[in-house]
Amino acid sequence: MKKIYLIRDAKAEGFSQGISDFEREITKKGKKDILTIGSYMALRGISLDIILSSCALRAQQSAISLAEKLSFSGEQHFLQELYFGSNDALLEIVKAQDDKFENLAIVGHNPQLNELINRLTDEHINKIPAMGVVSLSFDIESWSDIDESVGKMEFFIYPKQFKYYMPKQIQATLLR
Repeated sequence: MKKIYLIRDAKAEGFSQGISDFEREITKKGKKDILTIGSYMALRGISLDIILSSCALRAQQSAISLAEKLSFSGEQHFLQELYFGSNDALLEIVKAQDDKFENLAIVGHNPQLNELINRLTDEHINKIPAMGVVSLSFDIESWSDIDESVGKMEFFIYPKQFKYYMPKQIQATLLR
């Protein structure tokens, strides 16, 4: 059984003169959202084997902060293909992963993440909000066996789900 956690980068600063899209940093709200989502993932007992992230600054910051929240000390790679690449390139990156990894996290951007989810499952997601996470599971032994519509969506979470109700366990972890 293989799992992929597709994670959209946290809320970033708006566009401003002299700053490219690639250089935008996450906002204070984005940092809070990472803590919320990281707390949720930790409470679910999610452990990652490897994190692949876009090399855009906001994605790197999101991946590093989430790894810290999850006490993750495994491999992290920052790939240009996750910023500039096509949906096919993203799928090829997944297929190329070492089979020793069972739980893969990809921190990236829309529309590539949405397209990959819609390609790998029978579900349809229009838009993953900032710091949204979609968990997909695959009944396969090798990453190279991933194919279209074979994944099962385990969950889809995003920060606004916790706007009006946040479980006490998550609230407690935010105060640490």
